[in-house]
Amino acid sequence: MINWLYSLRTSLFRTLSLVWLWIMALQWIYFMNNIWYSETTAIVMISVTVITAIEIVLPIKSIYRYLLEGIAVLYILHREMVAYWIYFPAGSLPNRIQQFTGNALPYLGFAVGAWILLLLSAKLVNNQRRILVFAGMLIMAFSILDSFTVYDLWKEVAWTVFAALGWLVSEHFRRFQQKYPHGWRYLRQYPLKMLLNVAVIFSLVFTVGVNMPDVPPSLTDPYTAWVGIQGETAATAGVDGDPAESVIRTSSGYSRNDNKLGGGFNFDYTPVMEISSDQRSYWRGETRKLYTGSGWGDERNSGRETDEVTPDAKLPGEEPTAGDTMTVKQTVTMLSDNQYPVLFGAYNLSKVEFVDDGKDTGSLRWNSSQSELRWTAESRRDRYPKTYTVVSEVPVVTEDEIRLKSFADLYGFQGTEDAYLQVPNDFPKRTRDLAEEVTASGETPYEKIGLLQNYLTTHYTYTNEPDLSKKVSRDFVDSFLFEIKEGYCDYFSTSMVMMARSLGIPARWVKGYAPGQVQGSSADVQVQGVQGSSDAGVYTVTNADAHSWAEVYFGPYGWIPVEATPGFSMPLLTHDAQAQDPAEPETQPEVEEDQPEQTPQSATQNQERGPVLKVVYGASLLILAAFAVYVLWRMRLQLRFGWLRLRTGQKLSPDQKVIVMTERWIKQLRRRGLKRGSDETLRESVNRWEGRSPALGSFLEPLLQLFEKARYSPSAVSESEWRSVHAHAKELKSAMKKIPKKAA
Repeated sequence: MINWLYSLRTSLFRTLSLVWLWIMALQWIYFMNNIWYSETTAIVMISVTVITAIEIVLPIKSIYRYLLEGIAVLYILHREMVAYWIYFPAGSLPNRIQQFTGNALPYLGFAVGAWILLLLSAKLVNNQRRILVFAGMLIMAFSILDSFTVYDLWKEVAWTVFAALGWLVSEHFRRFQQKYPHGWRYLRQYPLKMLLNVAVIFSLVFTVGVNMPDVPPSLTDPYTAWVGIQGETAATAGVDGDPAESVIRTSSGYSRNDNKLGGGFNFDYTPVMEISSDQRSYWRGETRKLYTGSGWGDERNSGRETDEVTPDAKLPGEEPTAGDTMTVKQTVTMLSDNQYPVLFGAYNLSKVEFVDDGKDTGSLRWNSSQSELRWTAESRRDRYPKTYTVVSEVPVVTEDEIRLKSFADLYGFQGTEDAYLQVPNDFPKRTRDLAEEVTASGETPYEKIGLLQNYLTTHYTYTNEPDLSKKVSRDFVDSFLFEIKEGYCDYFSTSMVMMARSLGIPARWVKGYAPGQVQGSSADVQVQGVQGSSDAGVYTVTNADAHSWAEVYFGPYGWIPVEATPGFSMPLLTHDAQAQDPAEPETQPEVEEDQPEQTPQSATQNQERGPVLKVVYGASLLILAAFAVYVLWRMRLQLRFGWLRLRTGQKLSPDQKVIVMTERWIKQLRRRGLKRGSDETLRESVNRWEGRSPALGSFLEPLLQLFEKARYSPSAVSESEWRSVHAHAKELKSAMKKIPKKAA
């Protein structure tokens, strides 16, 4: 135990270096969270943190330390893969090992890579010059990414600068210890004074940096200039740590990253595609099943679940065993050069007829479990199709029949993947309770879904600019339901899915496009599906039609789309003359909905990071305030002299200063119980005090003599005599601490 504590004490500067390096590593992990899957970010972040902790608290032989770190990485990998529903341990031990290794390799590479980079950096960056070069490279990289991309990385730069300053200070003290061992031993006797000085400097730099005014750039940002040349508008983002002022402002369009939902957007009515269809429909793109608390995990890496697409051949998949379907043929013509990860069509796609007027479907893959027609081009020469024709089997809901089906009827014999019931372990209890309260009067899954749908569309407001300053909860759904209470389709559809899951009803999140507008019709009867659901025609779909909704699994009836966003009408076919689902509220439509094109480093991340910055900022202000109070206390005598100078209008003489100083040490003696009598001269009082506390005599006598000279002697007190008063008063104060308090 003693050896371990000694090792920790002697490795102080290595420990500090690892802490500063860990802070820098976290900034890159935060940035990569916009690109990586959520599970990758979690695995790398936890691994780097645990490895840093092992390096700090276990100063043992390297081989044993590396072995322990490897075991820790494997455990973290296993734990997070289970938590994110990537790996489901089942069967015998050999089978589990095979399943684990088959799923773990991509994530293991990221974790091991971060492990190697962390230890390699700690070993190579070992002097002041290398620290400056290393930190400079990181800051330059962040600055380039900030300038040429839509990501706002000023916080990453600020934290990197903070860690670099800390690392340089640590390196300075390490070199001081090696060069001046005697001086270092003296500094170790006053650690609080040393730490206070460092803390004050850091707090001052941090506080000044945070409160610097926003100054517009002299030159146009390179990214903004480049986007402007292309004839587009660059997305802008706030730079304040406060969530209310840090909303990403993007243009509407099909979302590319659903890990971080939220923020605000501007409507963009640029045409995306024309769809000639026999039936008005929502044009379905992708589905998501893994909810992370801040958004939806990306399952596009599950390529092993996809099948090749053969022209005119039926796409494989589980078909509903109950209910009817209607065959709907659609021809899609793209009006832009954008590439998408999927081809769009009415749910449920059953066949691909043509792609660019041909039969080449080599870059298409069919994901039957999620009903996605994926575009998997491997090179830029594989252009996204300009035209294609698909056929869908749109479900026709047997409403009167499905309304009576209980949980046992729908899920007792034909289940679905547990992933569609996934709810995070830390999913707020009050959200679960709200779902149960809202659906208490419903007995069957269909009735409960209708009650949830009605509650969301009638109790919450649609807006493309939600007020995120109200957000407190870290969970996206919980903050919407109880705090923000307004938003667009992402808020409503995600809440619908998660509330349904909390009731044990399988559901998934879907994104694509709303129907758009039929060519040749008036806009006032075509917005959001006010017109009849059986209209055929050519629909023009714009970026403003980008939308998300929910699909709920009803056992043998399959997946049924459910609309929960106010002002939207799901073109759902039923046996009641193919009318609108009665469970939907009759709401008048507003403006066509959309969802953000991208949400890089969105307001959600700023909210996660905001509290940390607020704590550091508050601590910095507290340190500076404490330091200011300490300085004022140390300068209290000089301040009093200054005040007396203002009152008298002239500079105090040494005689006057001695008299002021005498009043101070008399007050100090009074606090120790040695009070001066009202009829006593100071010498009489000093003689009485010396009789009670002889130890004070040698300290009181020189002070008394200087006072008498200043007050009664015709000769003036010299400057050197006045300076000696400080030394005598300090000695007297130390001597007073050793005597007990006495009654006057």
